Amino acid sequence: MSVRRVVPNIQSETAQENREFYGLLGFEEVMNHGWIMTLASASSPAAQVSFMTSDETAPVTPDMSVEVDDVDAAYAAMRDSGAEIVHPLQDEEWGVRRFFVRDPNGRVVNVLSHR
Repeated sequence: MSVRRVVPNIQSETAQENREFYGLLGFEEVMNHGWIMTLASASSPAAQVSFMTSDETAPVTPDMSVEVDDVDAAYAAMRDSGAEIVHPLQDEEWGVRRFFVRDPNGRVVNVLSHR
């Protein structure tokens, strides 16, 4: 299994202000579902940051997202290790398969792969 990207998720109600602020640093909007907006660097597209009001289909808002090449293998590894699964593995309507797991610091990590 390999990691494709890591994205901090910032809970925020000020998407427009964040778009403008981070735009000054070279970030551009690459996704916006209303409840989550992702900005990426034009020169290094894997450098991203997301802003969300709350997660639309999960019980908690994750602190970060980790995109992996095999989310089913990641889920099995976390489950078998005894890690706390906060949100079960499932396919989402916007084209990702994901689950949430709590890290040793209590942070919630959204682990995903694009379908």
